[in-house]
Amino acid sequence: MSIGHAPGKVILCGEHAVVYGRPAIAVPVAEVQAQALVVPAPAGQGVIISAPDLAREFPLHTAPGDEPLARIVRLSLEVMRLVQEPDLTITVTSTVPVARGMGSGAAVSTAIVRALASHYGQWLPSRAVSDLVYQTELLYHGTPSGIDNTVVAFGKPVYFVKDAGWEIFWPGRPFMLAVADTGIRSSTRVVVGELRGRYHADPALYEPLFDRAGRVAVSARASIERGEIEALGRLLDENHALLQEMDVSCPELDRLATAAREEGALGAKLSGAGRGGNLIALITEETKGRVDLALRLAGAVNVIMTTVQ
Repeated sequence: MSIGHAPGKVILCGEHAVVYGRPAIAVPVAEVQAQALVVPAPAGQGVIISAPDLAREFPLHTAPGDEPLARIVRLSLEVMRLVQEPDLTITVTSTVPVARGMGSGAAVSTAIVRALASHYGQWLPSRAVSDLVYQTELLYHGTPSGIDNTVVAFGKPVYFVKDAGWEIFWPGRPFMLAVADTGIRSSTRVVVGELRGRYHADPALYEPLFDRAGRVAVSARASIERGEIEALGRLLDENHALLQEMDVSCPELDRLATAAREEGALGAKLSGAGRGGNLIALITEETKGRVDLALRLAGAVNVIMTTVQ
């Protein structure tokens, strides 16, 4: 029996603009996890993939090429140079919320890669894992930036620029986030695609918005590295305002942001695609209780507290 794990993630700042070459920052959320369990099976069974959370179970050899779980299994076995399909049962479970901008697809894929590598006694560096998982992100998101697979595979804060590279960096001091779930499923593929259509119709409007979001990400990294948490909060508020101008927020997210700020959050913004999903609020030990209650009273169906360090 071999087990692989991977955390969820939130984008701290720069979402959407990152698709157009501007920087973004993402951080892991270890409080939610995907797990893959690999166990040997009777000879002749082949690979069976079981996802009890989704009430699905299917043999690998019958799965279409665009099935994400099947794709990551096939890619992993190929990297491990297995010429024949082995006899295995792979069971995938996850506490990472689906369609909430927390990297659920990347987390599940990463857990599968790690479980299979462990099963065959192979070690894959985080970069190799990330590159494999990106291939399934193409199925989930259409034109992914690559930030989800990077931060989930490395499990560290990541400063990311599409097609230019990424850097892991360390906060000058830990900071705490409240991650509030609107309860609204949001498709990254759909929201990104709609924004792309608006961008192509009026690039002169959106290019300056993307530039400003990129500058926020640069400043946010500097604030994090210096441990200037109050400055980071102001930047998160600025980023949310830009995302509102991009028309990717929604009344539920805006209501949660207002509620968090009124109860002492240093800053608040949507995280991920928008139009639902999650809001993140920058909090302190002193304000976390008040902000937690305020978010729930404002409609959050769940609130996760996580510390980035």
